[in-house]
Amino acid sequence: MFSSIEKLCEERKIKLTENRRIIARVIEESRDHPDVEEVYYRALKVNPNIGMATVYRAVKMFEEFGLIAKHDFGGNRARYEKLEGDEHHDHLIDIANDEVIEFFDADLEKLKEKIARDKGYELVGHKLELYCRPLSK
Repeated sequence: MFSSIEKLCEERKIKLTENRRIIARVIEESRDHPDVEEVYYRALKVNPNIGMATVYRAVKMFEEFGLIAKHDFGGNRARYEKLEGDEHHDHLIDIANDEVIEFFDADLEKLKEKIARDKGYELVGHKLELYCRPLSK
């Protein structure tokens, strides 16, 4: 079974080696936002001969072709997620636990559009990252 990243590569005539397929599946199946090292260790479980350089090159290629998104949530490491077409979400970053929580809030989306409109603009895109820590009890 092909991942959606693999399908998009085939549609766009992007050559996929078996290792690139593994990396695409690892990213596709990730429910978190792994960095390159985490992608590498997950890919090693599938193919113990895969190299870190191969993972770096594949991730860079997927990013350049707009198949995955690169995020800088702090912590000196880029993190990645598969792009979901037109589906939009924002991120809440728990700085105490290094956890990234995806969320969507329709009221917040309307507010962002209203702010742009009130300032005389049409909102054509945005990225929202909220950096938080758990409430003390």
